[in-house]
Amino acid sequence: MLSYRHAFHAGNHADVLKHIVLVQLLDHLTAKDKPLWVIDTHAGAGRYRLDEGFAATQREYVDGIGRLWTAEALPEAAAAYVALVRALNPDGRLRTYPGSPLIARQRLRTRDRLWLCELHPADHALLERAFDGDRRQVEVRSADGFAMLKALLPPAPRRGLVLLDPPYEVRDDYRQVGRVLSDALRRFATGTYMVWYPLIPRPEPQQLARSLKALSAPRWLHATLKVKAPPAHGMGLYGSGVFVINPPYTLPAALQQLLPVLAERLAQGAGAGFELEFELP
Repeated sequence: MLSYRHAFHAGNHADVLKHIVLVQLLDHLTAKDKPLWVIDTHAGAGRYRLDEGFAATQREYVDGIGRLWTAEALPEAAAAYVALVRALNPDGRLRTYPGSPLIARQRLRTRDRLWLCELHPADHALLERAFDGDRRQVEVRSADGFAMLKALLPPAPRRGLVLLDPPYEVRDDYRQVGRVLSDALRRFATGTYMVWYPLIPRPEPQQLARSLKALSAPRWLHATLKVKAPPAHGMGLYGSGVFVINPPYTLPAALQQLLPVLAERLAQGAGAGFELEFELP
């Protein structure tokens, strides 16, 4: 199917979409003066070097965050995301990229708590190292994040954001996301849930999107970004999607401004574009 270990693709076009939306959700949720839990079911290593190791091998970040790094007049949502990445690269050279755990940690307040799950032994070790000394607020688990949700939901403060972006290495990952979300919504119907998934020339991504809509959540948003046309042969990644349950009412307007810009700036060939649909009664 697809091997989407975070380190190989750090900072690529899929990360750009995922992390811009994540920042928007975190900023909305932390604007209220109430504590919050964030749960990342497949956290990865936390942060990534772009000038060495896996990310330097494929250099996908060049056509992702690299295209926004020196861009001017970006939409507000993109500018906030780029500023966050710049904070990790104070000398102005793009060498470090934050994973979702580090992005969440930078946005959370002292009253909030971050739960990180990662099963890959190497990534789990790096994740623990990234948050060593911060364990009063950050919990790092070597655990199946899908299974952990049953223990963590509903969160103690009754406010929470759950990020689900498994590697989709097997077809059951797509079905598992739908099953896990269905159970999670029964436990914690008012939570905000964000699902990331890859766009590849297989039926599973479209089936996943349909299954998430079929959950009948009263409020949802679905956005996809394509950087090129689907490959006629092979399994190449040509874009990605995010599905948000219980999104803030401000998110559609932010993405309506953002997605056309991303589709233009991150395009890698013919067929680049975006789609945005939502239900916010």
